[in-house]
Amino acid sequence: MLDLLRRAESQPVPRPVDPKKLGRKPLYRVEQRLGRAKVPVTIAVPEREEEAPTPSAQAEQVVSTTRHTEMQYYLLQLGADMGLDLCVARNDRSKLWNGQVLGAIPRMLTELPTQFNDATNRTIELIDVLWVRGNSIAAAFEIESTTSIYSGLLRMSDLLALQPNIDIRLYLVAPDDRRDKVEQEILRPTFTLREKPLRNVCGFLSFSKLVEKAEGIRKLGIASSLRPGFLAQTAEYFKEDGG
Repeated sequence: MLDLLRRAESQPVPRPVDPKKLGRKPLYRVEQRLGRAKVPVTIAVPEREEEAPTPSAQAEQVVSTTRHTEMQYYLLQLGADMGLDLCVARNDRSKLWNGQVLGAIPRMLTELPTQFNDATNRTIELIDVLWVRGNSIAAAFEIESTTSIYSGLLRMSDLLALQPNIDIRLYLVAPDDRRDKVEQEILRPTFTLREKPLRNVCGFLSFSKLVEKAEGIRKLGIASSLRPGFLAQTAEYFKEDGG
């Protein structure tokens, strides 16, 4: 056997691979409760949406992407100052802001603290920022600066569908001028006509409010006295009547 392995290493034989198989995305088996019974179903967990800018929009895209990283930095730094552990989306760990690599910010975790099923773990890994306390997730943040608002809300909705009893704070962070778009999307039937409407548990935080709040807290030095739920008083929760 060892001789065969060494021969294969020294004399590799190329073999054709079906490109369709390479392009397949992994599927996950989870259980869905129907009445008193649990029924196995197969689901997919899509990758994060990455926009490819046209040449004419490239400069604007760079600025927007930087703003996305900036908001991640503010949330991660605020969480660390509050004494919470942190997680950042796995494909954003190497991004840099204010001379700091996001994945190297103090209190950053390398692994998720709570073991869910594979589909839930995969979904959580793609969320922009997580605040973690002990073995539980205290708050989850999706930042939508250039991608569609819908993609971030879908990730939040997926998490609640996979773990309907989970009790965490959810926030959608977006530029001030996208507030109406956030309201329009979060009131879609797919998010509203469910046992736990997303609009009741996911609050909107504008970029300006987040920066103002984070800088004010750091200037006053009061982060360590705050609880993770304090942002719920700053966030906006949309109602069906537009209130």
